[in-house]
Amino acid sequence: MTLPFFPPDLFDDDRELLLDTVRRVGLAEEQKFILGERTARFEEALREQIGAADVVACGSGTTALMLVLRSMDIGPGDEVVVPAFGCAPLAASVVNVGATPVFADVHPWTMVVEPYEVEQAITGRTAAIMPAHMFSVMADMPTMRSLAERHDVRLIEDSAVAQGGVLDGIPAGRWGEAGVFSFVQVKTFGSIGEGGAVVTDDEEIGQRVRMLRNHGQDGKQRFVHHFVGFNSRFDEIMAEFQLHRLAGLAARLERRAQIADYYTERFSGLVERGIQPPPTGREGRCFYVYSLLADRRDELKRHLTEHGVGTHVYYPSPLPAQPAFAEYAPPGRFWPHAELASSRILALPIYPHLTDAQVEHVADAVCAFPGGRP
Repeated sequence: MTLPFFPPDLFDDDRELLLDTVRRVGLAEEQKFILGERTARFEEALREQIGAADVVACGSGTTALMLVLRSMDIGPGDEVVVPAFGCAPLAASVVNVGATPVFADVHPWTMVVEPYEVEQAITGRTAAIMPAHMFSVMADMPTMRSLAERHDVRLIEDSAVAQGGVLDGIPAGRWGEAGVFSFVQVKTFGSIGEGGAVVTDDEEIGQRVRMLRNHGQDGKQRFVHHFVGFNSRFDEIMAEFQLHRLAGLAARLERRAQIADYYTERFSGLVERGIQPPPTGREGRCFYVYSLLADRRDELKRHLTEHGVGTHVYYPSPLPAQPAFAEYAPPGRFWPHAELASSRILALPIYPHLTDAQVEHVADAVCAFPGGRP
């Protein structure tokens, strides 16, 4: 049995529908390939699903973060507190609007940013805090919301990986003044290309993001640019494809959760052998990725490869250790939990069309690893 980490057959069941969609959109009389009627219907469907006042589809989850920052007039002279462990866009989006990322350490087990670390990082120049949900765990958004209110800073929710997660009855993306989703193929609502969305209950943010994604145009008169924007427009083919797939999202999320429950139960006895599964339960969970923390991570990875199980390392270096962000890492400053996570994390296959036998094979292979301390 060989199980890849990234499944090559993710959209096999939708092949004919996708080809038909390409034909219909490509040959339609209106020849409208971006920001058309399908995109509008897709945005409306997401609004209804999560109860948000506005959803603005855009080119990617990365540009979604930039659009939100720009819509809040965050730029040169401002600081934004971001996790020290996570995907590069967390810091890059801040740098790309001219602001300064300030890194806060993460929890050693859940790998989401620690609220007390965020609070310690807030200064008189802080314009926003931007917590991110990680892998299968949502950040402590109630505390983040309280921090933002107490310090009078903006709250941006990087919920790119967490679509479908719910915490205290509130869906991921709805906790901050604005949240973002990503539709790149490996996400919970992944699709056939790049894409993302901004989620907000703030009418002004929604309006500004809608203009910023289209070079500062308001959609009423073409080639009138009210301010400098971006090209972050949504594709009509993908909009229709995602509309089709939206109906099955709940079932796919449930299957991911079932696989995660099984893994966690099987791995609960491995802690003494240096293998730590994520916390149990489904509250505030999204199961985009199922990640173990292993003391002998590289050896476990090789062991699983030998047993036909593909794995992936998110992320091999904390953000402050990346060359791109070195100038924002003060000399002598360390983020020990982020550094530890980078050396221990290993993600297992959790895509929803895994069979029960395949899931059991993955768990058996992990449990067969002798473990022990490095």
